Amino acid sequence: MHTFSELKNLINNYIKLHEFNKEPVDLYKPINYILSLGGKRLRPAMVLAAYNLYFDDIDKYLKPAIGLEIFHNFTLIHDDIMDNADIRRNKITVHKKWNKNTAILSGDAMLIIAYDFFTDLEASKFKKVFLEFNRTGLEVCEGQQYDLYFEKIKNVSINEYIKMIELKTAVLLASSLKIGGILADAPEQDLQNLYNFGKYLGLTFQLKDDFLDVYGNVDNFGKKIGGDIIENKKTFMLISALNKANSNDYKTLTNLINNKNINNDEKISKVIDVYNKLNVKQLAVDKMNEYQSEALKYLKKINVDNTKKTILFNLAEQLLNRVY
Repeated sequence: MHTFSELKNLINNYIKLHEFNKEPVDLYKPINYILSLGGKRLRPAMVLAAYNLYFDDIDKYLKPAIGLEIFHNFTLIHDDIMDNADIRRNKITVHKKWNKNTAILSGDAMLIIAYDFFTDLEASKFKKVFLEFNRTGLEVCEGQQYDLYFEKIKNVSINEYIKMIELKTAVLLASSLKIGGILADAPEQDLQNLYNFGKYLGLTFQLKDDFLDVYGNVDNFGKKIGGDIIENKKTFMLISALNKANSNDYKTLTNLINNKNINNDEKISKVIDVYNKLNVKQLAVDKMNEYQSEALKYLKKINVDNTKKTILFNLAEQLLNRVY
């Protein structure tokens, strides 16, 4: 069995050896740039880890695993444009380093390139993997649209928010695991348990992102702290605070949200003060623990020896306890 670190090294080495050195340079250079920034490589590692539950020859399916990583990074380029983000993984975002038009076009190219990475699959597996990937890609777009819509409306419930992050973040992690299972010809019940494990792990992962945007460290997190607060993003933290707030705290929060002239640092500080007063931090921790427990329930149901699941058990623990 491989460790997560071994899988990540395998993925990074493949990406380094397969740079896109083609013309026009301004189309492909941003692709190489964002792929070179590293990141957790969760999605391709999950493909390989799920396959590795059944077989050891993981190199055989490295290419489709990388296809999911290329797709994921395509979504990051476009997300950063929509969020007007300056920093990604402690580096300048693609649209800031080049420009928005270049970033959009390079992102589009990445989506097309991602499909190419599935074309070598055996006919018996190609259609099932392709349909899973396509369905998930569309769901990610749906999640992003909900996220944009939530910026325009006043009230968003916790359930609506959870549905949005399930689509925007969790389904791609879930699908990565399921695709690994499909490549291993895993039984249907295992495929569903792999998917559900990934879904709840993805919810935990996104809630941790919300948490770290407020309580993280910029050097570890790789993005500016308080970005969601500045953008008035309706995160689990903000929605929970608005739900718990008395009339005075609610007024304070809504004034901070609506004040376009307030200094960003002051806004971040004052919103966090309200969060601390309302103990939103603990609410987030409790919800993350709930989803992690649910994820582990499905992981335990997968019909392989528990010793083969060590990497996935460890991953669930690491994602919950991460500081970046």
